[in-house]
Amino acid sequence: MRNILAALAALMVGVTAGSVPSDAAGASHRGSCARHMLFCEDFERLPRGGASTLDWGIDTRNGTLTVERAHRGNQVLHVHTVDNGRAFLRVDDFAAPGNRFYGRMRLRVDAFPTAPDWAHFTLVEVTGTGSSEIVRPVGGQYAPTVPGIFWGVGADGGPTGDWTNWRESAPVVEDTWQCFEWRLDPADNRVDVWIDGVANPELTASTNNHGGNDVPFILPTVNTVKIGWQLYQGGTTPGAFDLWIDDIALSTKRLGC
Repeated sequence: MRNILAALAALMVGVTAGSVPSDAAGASHRGSCARHMLFCEDFERLPRGGASTLDWGIDTRNGTLTVERAHRGNQVLHVHTVDNGRAFLRVDDFAAPGNRFYGRMRLRVDAFPTAPDWAHFTLVEVTGTGSSEIVRPVGGQYAPTVPGIFWGVGADGGPTGDWTNWRESAPVVEDTWQCFEWRLDPADNRVDVWIDGVANPELTASTNNHGGNDVPFILPTVNTVKIGWQLYQGGTTPGAFDLWIDDIALSTKRLGC
């Protein structure tokens, strides 16, 4: 009888998963939040459906956030936007010792934009006091001149101007779970990025190494971190975007994948 019940339970997991993507890696990371982290969300304790919790806020326009169960049973955040909409999980009142911290998330994007030309998208956005820069350690752009879609550290709204420092050596990958890590360090106002545990030094930004105007890039004292999706130009192809995020963490130490 126990074997029959176990088999039925496993079958129900597959039936209720719907279109949520499989996440073999994510299943092994259930309950991944540890007490030493500055912020952590693995979505396991949240009810499925429209995202709602006292631990973080929601910032949406033409977009939604939904907690869903993945094929292997772990819960993930489904981010859906239409055209140039946005949908972010928002961590407010954030503070890191010395303004230095690491971030991590597991990510699967169904499809990236192929129109309009130079379509620019953001998945992580960091703001604060002391600098008007809006820092975007994880984001990218469609470059019609290559053509291709590439990751690139970006910033907007501060003295360095609106820029996305995309690199041909960092092409995006669709329909695949990946692990993204980033670090913000006030020493030289540095932003570093790792993809699937591998450092991507070509995506590094710092005081005088960035893709904006010829003025210093200065990190803010961070008090808000947003994780999700935003696209800044209308008339997109595809007309809507879907991605799934899991195991979000912010910490004073690199957590790894």
